[in-house]
Amino acid sequence: MSLSDEKSLTFLLADDHSLIRQGLLFVIEDISTDSNIFQASTLQQVLEVVKTKEIDIAIIDAHFPDGNSLSILPEIRSLKPEIKILIFTGIDETTQALKYINAGANGFLSKMSEEDEIENALKNMMQFGEYLSPVTQRLLLSSLRNPNMANPISRLTERELQIAKLYTEGFGNLEIANQLDVKQNTISTVKKRIFEKLEIDNIVELIQLMNANK
Repeated sequence: MSLSDEKSLTFLLADDHSLIRQGLLFVIEDISTDSNIFQASTLQQVLEVVKTKEIDIAIIDAHFPDGNSLSILPEIRSLKPEIKILIFTGIDETTQALKYINAGANGFLSKMSEEDEIENALKNMMQFGEYLSPVTQRLLLSSLRNPNMANPISRLTERELQIAKLYTEGFGNLEIANQLDVKQNTISTVKKRIFEKLEIDNIVELIQLMNANK
């Protein structure tokens, strides 16, 4: 049974750009005239709506002024496991989609998509509770053959994982070097290698990725 067979659907449109939310609203209203729609422009607002409203489908951007939505997906899953989540974002699907799927999203859609694909994605979310583009489908198939793709943390060596965990606990290069009795520049080198393997740019992204793949 599809989601839309049961009742009118309630959407959460979460993006810090009002034009994106408005565009999604128009598409949803074209597909379904009987929908309730809430909006959010920060991660904090997303969590507030999820906690206080009965949301069926949440369409969420990847990046907000107050952080990356990757960090709240496990919390949404814990609070309301029945919510279907579509990540709608401008970040690169080929390198990022599996991170979000693995963290609890039911679909991933690029903002670069044509209007008909966006409409198709929303229809799939409404009917089946998920949307996997051809790109993401290929990534998932590849991840079955190579589990390291689905959980990027598993790419790290035991030593790299140990150091990554220390970073997430708030320790800096010098503190980690002292704890492990190695030179500070050794830790800096390992940090650079961790970032390259995980395709991230900073400690905040590392913390989010570690939390999402516990």
